[in-house]
Amino acid sequence: MAVEILMPALSPTMTEGKLAKWLVKEGDTIKSGDVIAEIETDKATMEVEAVDEGTLAKILVPAGSENVAVNTPIALIAAEGEDVSAAVAPAPKAAPVAAAAPVAEAPKPAAAPAAAPVPAATGARVFASPLAKRIAKDAGVDLGAVKGSGPHGRIVKADVEAAAKAPKAAPAPAPVAAPVAAPLAPKPAVFPFPEGSFTSIPNDGMRKTVAKRLTEAKSTIPHFYLTIDCELDALLALRTQLNAKSPAKISVNDFILRASALALKKVPAANATWTDEAILRHKHADVAVAVAIDGGLITPIVFNAEAKGLATIAAETKDLAERARARKLKPVEYQGGTFSISNLGMFGIKEFAAVINPPHGAILAIGAGEKRPVVKDGALSVATVMTVTLSCDHRVVDGAVGAEFLAAFKGLIEDPMTMML
Repeated sequence: MAVEILMPALSPTMTEGKLAKWLVKEGDTIKSGDVIAEIETDKATMEVEAVDEGTLAKILVPAGSENVAVNTPIALIAAEGEDVSAAVAPAPKAAPVAAAAPVAEAPKPAAAPAAAPVPAATGARVFASPLAKRIAKDAGVDLGAVKGSGPHGRIVKADVEAAAKAPKAAPAPAPVAAPVAAPLAPKPAVFPFPEGSFTSIPNDGMRKTVAKRLTEAKSTIPHFYLTIDCELDALLALRTQLNAKSPAKISVNDFILRASALALKKVPAANATWTDEAILRHKHADVAVAVAIDGGLITPIVFNAEAKGLATIAAETKDLAERARARKLKPVEYQGGTFSISNLGMFGIKEFAAVINPPHGAILAIGAGEKRPVVKDGALSVATVMTVTLSCDHRVVDGAVGAEFLAAFKGLIEDPMTMML
């Protein structure tokens, strides 16, 4: 019997994905562990390994298919020794059920005389004389609607005769159902741009996910922002010395990542996540770094960054960024984390405020380092200055906590030798 290959769930939150590529074709022999396809999620492209062995009998979902739901059959495998054509043959239809022998229709009973109307149910017994009941039956009078004039309200002959002579109320007209309006056809989207003046680029899974998460973040997280300037001259000098000896070239961003991790250890209240039940204060600084890729943004994570040296951080961030741009990251490498960094300094941006990346409690936006006039010891001089802005989730990071974190961060950046201790 053919075995179905199902669309796998490559992360706990995945509900659908794109079957980007088949790496095998119909008729190929497959062994357990063979890579058979590439599945594209909203953030990465991942390889799918075969679990069962046999011959790939039929591809049910062609390459390039989008929005394939998890657990949807995407291919069939014929077991060893099984006829491949039989494996893909549709199941035989059930034979039609023979028509049952006609059953002789039972003779219909003779029509009974019309029964007298049943008294309206009032919940109480109707008291009437036997003569009144007989007259009511013959005249079609509802005793439940007759008021008795006899002893204790008993209905007598005169009451029934009076009810029979009384004019009957016209039956209430049947309610007319209001006409149901036909559903309106959806109107096509109207854009205030002349036709042919723009190019329509369909939103892929990544762009839709980024839009959904950022809209949710700005709608549900109370942001506030703190900005501070940091001088970089000492850091740039130390970087030059280290790069002369380190096999991995250390960037300014690597210093920023380590300084952020160490500042989070000094101010643990800033390393937190909000939940409705409790504030989660994290024991490790798992710092996510925003990486721009074709069609969106992804945030690979340097886990336990507070325990890693600059050379290790440099090698790890380079590897993560390269695999992120190739969409080869595993979900565990970009889901979670406790804090984020977004650096636009390399694009010449002086300062900006970033949107918090749930479930993090804060994100640090890094501007460009540039020569600026500063006052030192009452005298005007020039220094390389970088402006950073901390976006905080006010539910977990109060203003004083955010200010304390930035003070610790600034101290580490301006005295970078303390990062080496």
